[in-house]
Amino acid sequence: VTATDADEGLNGQVKYSYQTVSVKASKIFQLDEETGAITLMINLDFEEGTFYELEVQAHDGGELFDIAKVV
Repeated sequence: VTATDADEGLNGQVKYSYQTVSVKASKIFQLDEETGAITLMINLDFEEGTFYELEVQAHDGGELFDIAKVV
């Protein structure tokens, strides 16, 4: 995921975190808090789940944030 902020300095730095994620998905996907990259920690097994849903929050150095759903 990618978010941008036009502010300069600390208020312009965007960090990423999970807003909502199941325990199962948290063991499969890793979210880089600096880049927003979502990577697999283990191989997917489509017999155990056909889709996963993550809610990722992007927040700046101030009080602004937004949430995106990743399916």
